[in-house]
Amino acid sequence: MRGQGRRTHGLGRRRGRNLLRPTLLFLMHQGPTYGYDLVDRLKSFGIEDIDPSLIYRALRDMEEEGYIQSTWDEEKTQGPPRRVYTLTSEGDHNLQYYLEDLQTTRGRIDQLLQAYALHMREGSGQFHKK
Repeated sequence: MRGQGRRTHGLGRRRGRNLLRPTLLFLMHQGPTYGYDLVDRLKSFGIEDIDPSLIYRALRDMEEEGYIQSTWDEEKTQGPPRRVYTLTSEGDHNLQYYLEDLQTTRGRIDQLLQAYALHMREGSGQFHKK
């Protein structure tokens, strides 16, 4: 029957994608790093079920936008050369913008959660558990 059961409308598959760019910028704010390290460190922020090609595409886009720059490290690697990503001053400015926006969004989310909790405590109707 339509409307029954738990439906996420694809939200589970998208989890973390909206935080990808600011998290990548933050990780590079901590210092220069390479792609594989970024993919691995994203997991600590809950961004783990994402195709690595999306991460590398985001890195490429941010480099074209001037938020990061990359160079090839041929000396410190035992294998083939790897690309090292570094945050630019424009990227730092963009990170600050993202963080301000996230603070605003968090306030709105908290407001919605508090209103919902109050509604569930004090309201009644078909979808309320008593």
